[in-house]
Amino acid sequence: MPAAASPAHADGAGSSPAWFVAPSTGAGGADGTRPAKDGRSAFYAEGAPGAVLRDTVTITNPGARPHTVSLRGADADGAGSGALSVTSAEGRPGETGAWIRFAQRRVRVPPRTRAEVPFTVTVPEDAVPGYHPGAVVARGGGRTAGVRLHLRVDGPALPALTVERVKVHQDAGRITYDLVNRGNTVLRPKLAVRADGVLGILLDRPARPLPVELPPGRRVSRSEPWPDVPALDAADVRLTVTATAPGGPPARDAATASARFVPWGAVTGGAAALLAVAGGALHLVRGRRRDPEAPEPEPDPDPVPVPETRPGDVREPAGAGAGEDL
Repeated sequence: MPAAASPAHADGAGSSPAWFVAPSTGAGGADGTRPAKDGRSAFYAEGAPGAVLRDTVTITNPGARPHTVSLRGADADGAGSGALSVTSAEGRPGETGAWIRFAQRRVRVPPRTRAEVPFTVTVPEDAVPGYHPGAVVARGGGRTAGVRLHLRVDGPALPALTVERVKVHQDAGRITYDLVNRGNTVLRPKLAVRADGVLGILLDRPARPLPVELPPGRRVSRSEPWPDVPALDAADVRLTVTATAPGGPPARDAATASARFVPWGAVTGGAAALLAVAGGALHLVRGRRRDPEAPEPEPDPDPVPVPETRPGDVREPAGAGAGEDL
């Protein structure tokens, strides 16, 4: 799990740090106990696969009592500004952190002095060309501080970027997506968004820089707001991402997603009304049917026989006499 390292000059709110860690400058401040103000803010190294790169870290103790500080290498999550995020002390560094070796892992710094600790970065023969972020992490006296290591392995820059898992969330008014750096160099992406509906363009945002930097192999999940999502429409949403890469051509990728916007509240209300009408009609039909519990009608107790009639026969009414005057 990544753990955030404190800046090299900070040690809690309202208090001065017991010690400082910084890249060596070869010259101290006025009293010889702190790095020069114009010194490096990070380590920078570049070499071919198989190279052994050397540098020095300085630990400064401005206080009145000695401090013991331990050093380790770590993998870093990114190369941008902000808090440094590195692998935890319990986790084993998988790449850059494992390439760092210190002349001294633990150093005791007397009061009002500084200690210079050399270290090496051994680039493996099979290292992938491109950017490899790392850090030098110091721990002691209940605090942890780190300094970035910007390592670049020589070789052709191969920028590659993909946009994945694009999804439109109508209820939340946003578009979510993933960016993945599949190349070997740091990428600084720009995003353009377009959505086409049935009757025209619903959303058209030109490319703008995103506040992220993607080291090689990094995946980041992001969200794009869309507060005016249509209530009723069908849209094709397209995200286009371009990214600049130091020492290489730009990377580009695009991904699409389809969305159907339906006012489910109105649909639900209409469906309920239709069900009510259908239920009433069914009740009327059932009401016209004979009640199965009602008794059968009684037959006539003395039916009048109807004589059989054949074609050509003439039946006289009962009681009628022959030769009756009209």
